[in-house]
Amino acid sequence: MAATATAMAIATISPSAPIPSAPFPSLGLRLRLRLRPQPLLLAASRRLLLPVPKASSWDDSVAEEGGDAEESAAAGDQEEDDEDEKPRPEPVSSSEFQFAAPPEGYVEPAAFDELPPESPEDVAAAYESLYGPAFSGESLLGNNVYEVKVVDPIDMDREQRPNDDFTERVVQVNRVTKVVKGGRQLSYRAIVVVGDMKGHVGVGVGKAKEVTEAITKAAMNGRRNLVTVPLTKYSTFPHRADADYGAARVMLRPACPGSGVIAGGAVRVVLEMAGVENALGKQLRSKNPLNNARATIKATQTMKQFKDVAEERGVPMEELWK
Repeated sequence: MAATATAMAIATISPSAPIPSAPFPSLGLRLRLRLRPQPLLLAASRRLLLPVPKASSWDDSVAEEGGDAEESAAAGDQEEDDEDEKPRPEPVSSSEFQFAAPPEGYVEPAAFDELPPESPEDVAAAYESLYGPAFSGESLLGNNVYEVKVVDPIDMDREQRPNDDFTERVVQVNRVTKVVKGGRQLSYRAIVVVGDMKGHVGVGVGKAKEVTEAITKAAMNGRRNLVTVPLTKYSTFPHRADADYGAARVMLRPACPGSGVIAGGAVRVVLEMAGVENALGKQLRSKNPLNNARATIKATQTMKQFKDVAEERGVPMEELWK
């Protein structure tokens, strides 16, 4: 009776509560194996008891969505029809456009193919009217400049200056020392640029015991070394050029009218004395004024006019423009 009561008490306990042990070990083990809940079977039974939706509910939802899509499509077609019904401007035909009547005495020019052929003289004259005498074939290169009567500075007075069209500009005056057996001899070295503002320029150097005498010697030395700078009718270079002299390097570039001389140092002085009004100059290496001035002279001598290039190639000047 005691075992039967114990079994009935265990059966009434909930599955989650701990199962008390029986007084007899073997009987308690059998009861625990028999009365232990099986969660997998209970979960499976619960799934089977869930309500199953009707088959017609999916079809009804699909039908409702299809109806909404048809209604939106019909509304869009209605809007497009409303837009098509809006008034639009009528296109203007090209036949209604009227050109302005030509003035009285107007003669329609002949076609390009019907014009008479132009002679080389006509072509050269047309280019000369556009680009000026610098492009007409007249060469300004070479050392055939104005003949200047050179006077030895030793035989002339200090205040005496040659009477010509050249202008002098002092670039630098330095005090130099010469070491001799008896000691040091002090003197002055002057760098002067001489030019006539018409394409002729020269750089000279002179040394003397006094500043004025050194400037006079440098000016005469510059007149002995005159060169001609090629210029166009716009007072600029025909093309770009670079040159080196010693450790100095100078870059020269042509410029449009109204630019002025954009350069500094000795390069600016040389270009202004030569008559250049529109140009670009740059000192790239050494700042020595004498080397930069001579490098500028060297760069201008590498420039060529169109006539010289045509003669070297053996072709007429008009061929260079094609």
